[in-house]
Amino acid sequence: MHELGLLRSVVTAVERAAATAGATGVEAVGLRVGTLSGAEPLALEGAWPMATAETVVAGARLEIETVQAAIWCPGCACDQPVDEFYALLCPVCGTPSGNLVRGREFAVAFADLGVPGHD
Repeated sequence: MHELGLLRSVVTAVERAAATAGATGVEAVGLRVGTLSGAEPLALEGAWPMATAETVVAGARLEIETVQAAIWCPGCACDQPVDEFYALLCPVCGTPSGNLVRGREFAVAFADLGVPGHD
């Protein structure tokens, strides 16, 4: 399960941000996870308590925003959603496209830090 390793990197980044801000804790962490990122949201949720144990992030809520993968279709001249990396064909007109415009994201979207004096 590589999700645990991914989450440990997230925790490290959030801990740094919390230390810089003088935070006493973390209320929530939000992730943007693309459907073609290789990270499984259910596995991330399951590994979250283990990844955050004994850190300033322990007990924080994990919120995951799933980003649907999409290609740029030159035939339709717009973004079109796709479900599989090996089938990058426009679902509307069938034009092949290797221009993946979203769906591989794995990023921290936000961290709600418990900073004294900042409600």
